[in-house]
Amino acid sequence: MELIVLITVLIVCLAIGVPVAFSLLAASIACFLALDLPLVVAFQRMAAGFSVFTLMAIPFFIFAGDLMYRSGIAQRLVQVAEAAFGRARGGLGPVNIGASTLFGAVSGSAIASASAMGSTLMPLMREKGYDGDYTVNVTVTGAIVGLLIPPSHNMIIYSASSGIGVSIGDLFLAGIVPGVLTAILLMVVAWIVAVKRNYPRGEFPGWVKFLRALLFAIPGLLTAIIIMGGILSGIFTATESSAIAVIYTIAVGALVYRTLGWTRFVEASMQSVKITAMVLLIIGAASAFGYALAILEAPTRLAELITAATDNPILVLLIVNVILLVLGTFMDMSPLIVITTPILLPVVTQVGVDPVHFGIIMMLNLGIGLVTPPVGSVLFVGSAVGKVPVDEAVKTIWPFYGALIVALMFITFVPQLSMTLPSLF
Repeated sequence: MELIVLITVLIVCLAIGVPVAFSLLAASIACFLALDLPLVVAFQRMAAGFSVFTLMAIPFFIFAGDLMYRSGIAQRLVQVAEAAFGRARGGLGPVNIGASTLFGAVSGSAIASASAMGSTLMPLMREKGYDGDYTVNVTVTGAIVGLLIPPSHNMIIYSASSGIGVSIGDLFLAGIVPGVLTAILLMVVAWIVAVKRNYPRGEFPGWVKFLRALLFAIPGLLTAIIIMGGILSGIFTATESSAIAVIYTIAVGALVYRTLGWTRFVEASMQSVKITAMVLLIIGAASAFGYALAILEAPTRLAELITAATDNPILVLLIVNVILLVLGTFMDMSPLIVITTPILLPVVTQVGVDPVHFGIIMMLNLGIGLVTPPVGSVLFVGSAVGKVPVDEAVKTIWPFYGALIVALMFITFVPQLSMTLPSLF
């Protein structure tokens, strides 16, 4: 009965347009009232949800990503990608995805990547004759590659939600190969669609300009190397690395590129505070919701239901993928990680799936939800930046969905893609 109350209140609140955080909190309070528990429990669980030291890395990585966007690092990465891929027919499509991959390696944020690549590349693509729906499709699907390429703050949320201390360093390493694979598949699809639509061919600027663009982009790209190198060498933790990333980004933007002035710094600070507040509120509310699920033994019941249906690892992973894909279309990524990780992680580990491997599966799975209606936040951001209606973009995004699903299947059923680098280091 209490489980029905919990789920019903959540669905009703989401259906009438209540923000996700408040919907989760309302459902939790309703459940606690049905269980005759004091309401203070809900707020205690909220406080416990975001009072985790590991989560300190989230505001720093968000801040670093915004600083990179405002200091012009995104534009320099675009120049590198355009020099490398732009000469092919329809080359600006693969350029967009390649630049998103490079930007994801220094920001780890899908929304930041969609905003940066959208404002930088979309106008250029439209000037060159590319259709608006195509520019949105390559921008938003390329943006979610950043969820796999370290540093990804969603991996930090997953580690904190796992309850078993999954190594953030291992998660960062595990996402590199799957991220590159996903980017390559998206590039191939972007090129095929561009050729079919007969988009123009770019010109190779020459090796001198290419090397010059690469040279100017190196200070920005070094952010990811410094973060990963520091973590792997034990010089600093993942949380400390996020603070180092902010300091380094400020130094690069202000002293090397000299594009980060006081006004842009304040704008980045204000925007990062807003995003951090929203993310932590969602995490806290999802923590209260997850506590209610734990009291009602929902994770155990779901595990018993799935294992009763099959104990075949392939079928279990397929079922879990379908669950995550469906949920991802209706709820944002952060609350879903907090809610579903304690429920599904025991299920998949029971059939032999490594927690690090499952984390990468979850990142791409829920990332697909970010570009899928009706809640896909990255899709809406890309459509807003590109000034293209969402329904128009969705009509032609299916080939890109296909590439993402193929990448998901490879990542799910070829664990070596995720586990090779963590095992080496």
